[in-house]
Amino acid sequence: MTDFSPKYISFDCYGTLINWQITPVTRELVGDQLSENDWPEFLRQFGKYRLDQVCGTYYPYRQVLEDAFTRVCKRWGIEAAPDAGQRLGDAVLSWGPHADVPAPLAAMAQHFPLVILSNADDAFLDVSAPKLGAPFHAVYTAEQAGVYKPRYQAFEYMLDTLNASPSDFVHVTSHTRYDIMPAHDLGFDNLVFLDRGFDPLVPAYGYTKVDSLDELNKLLGIA
Repeated sequence: MTDFSPKYISFDCYGTLINWQITPVTRELVGDQLSENDWPEFLRQFGKYRLDQVCGTYYPYRQVLEDAFTRVCKRWGIEAAPDAGQRLGDAVLSWGPHADVPAPLAAMAQHFPLVILSNADDAFLDVSAPKLGAPFHAVYTAEQAGVYKPRYQAFEYMLDTLNASPSDFVHVTSHTRYDIMPAHDLGFDNLVFLDRGFDPLVPAYGYTKVDSLDELNKLLGIA
């Protein structure tokens, strides 16, 4: 990768840069309605319903969270808190970056224009992006694109707005289904999978796997 100088380095935000911590608020919402043994599968299914909710027409992110939570609760035969969307959204807004993000991200910003392509509304990125400690050339959201990832239109919005092509980017994400697969389909050849433990490895999609942004900086030739 040191032989390649991208025009932009683009990032997914939540999970990749911002530390995704959905479990505590979900436990508060569910309370004692589930046994401890059921938690891993409940959380896994909640994540899959969030994915399913964003595969159609755009609508506000808090409602996405609420609808996914309502669906998984219905599947498990438990009561869904009526204020789940508000509380889940508030939790997302409270999260900060992974500890290994601010310093290497700031170093990266000295060499390349950084871009965020996020699956949330403008109001969420207005709060979360400044926490990352680096300047961004552009911050794009599902609200702006009119769709969520993994819809191709989200990536096309970024390309069209920047008047760029997939070959102009290194795209960095910790999510296989939301980012790696659709970006690969669209011809993004320089994909970086920052392994946060969310998704299984799918090496057939031709990404470079790293375990930290420091490791990515070394690959980019940034000391």
